[in-house]
Amino acid sequence: MRRSSETWKVNGLDLCVHRFRGEHVRPTGLTLLLLHGFLDAGSTWDLVAEPLARAGHDVVAPDLRGFGQSARVPAGGYYHFPDYVADIAALVDALAPERLGVVGHSMGGAVAVYYAGACPGRVERLALLEGMGPPSNGLDAAVARVQTWLREMKQLDRTPRRLSSMKDAIARLVANHPRVPREVLVTRAPLLTREEPEGGLAWAYDPMHRTTSPMMFHVEVFTAFLEQITCPTLIVSGGPTGWHPPDEAARVARLARAEHVELPDAGHMMHWSAAEALAERLGEFFGAGGLTEAGGSAKREAGRGGT
Repeated sequence: MRRSSETWKVNGLDLCVHRFRGEHVRPTGLTLLLLHGFLDAGSTWDLVAEPLARAGHDVVAPDLRGFGQSARVPAGGYYHFPDYVADIAALVDALAPERLGVVGHSMGGAVAVYYAGACPGRVERLALLEGMGPPSNGLDAAVARVQTWLREMKQLDRTPRRLSSMKDAIARLVANHPRVPREVLVTRAPLLTREEPEGGLAWAYDPMHRTTSPMMFHVEVFTAFLEQITCPTLIVSGGPTGWHPPDEAARVARLARAEHVELPDAGHMMHWSAAEALAERLGEFFGAGGLTEAGGSAKREAGRGGT
């Protein structure tokens, strides 16, 4: 297994891109782009990325802007979904010259939907891991969101959120992710933190991400992008303890070629809690097809869930 981390200048920012390639395997010619969720990082895809790379895929997992080892937006900037999409479009042009498959988890799933809907001819296959977007916001929330955003931005301190030790980081991850085995979280903590130049340990994300976005999520806009996606799409659920917007089924129905797989005990952080099962399902989908018939919808339960 060859694993590397590279810095790419994308839209004026240095983005860290983690790449996984299997040694002594026949390349499939397919580049798999893995997009992480909120407060996560591209490096934590490793448990899933490595099996996919051993199958011959070129696996690319970027830290999205303001997360992990990627640069933060400068003063006066903010994080909007079109920014993520523009970054992904630029990375795809540079790193996936031919065939492309995309996997998006949670927030990364929404980014994947916007990209695949805007560039439907570019994506060969798409997998959304509980990535069908948040609940829709009503128009009556628009003013309140901007007011909250202005207040939070005025009070924002972008000093990294300090941790007393790696043990402290692990304890916080355990508290926030009770369904993920502790031994897995022990390996996640170093990937989600970084040593600060002046010393000390901190979470590796811009504290600005914790503010309320002034831009509302409109399901009508989101579904318009879903309707433009023409490639086979795999919807992966983490079961009853996962994340499911109230109108999830209606959103999935907007996809032309959708297949559903459930990892019933995985929960939302399935790429940590059920990495082996998830990698197997993704390997089947990207390697051997995935849809039983074009334009149809097939649902099958996974043979095993998370650990």
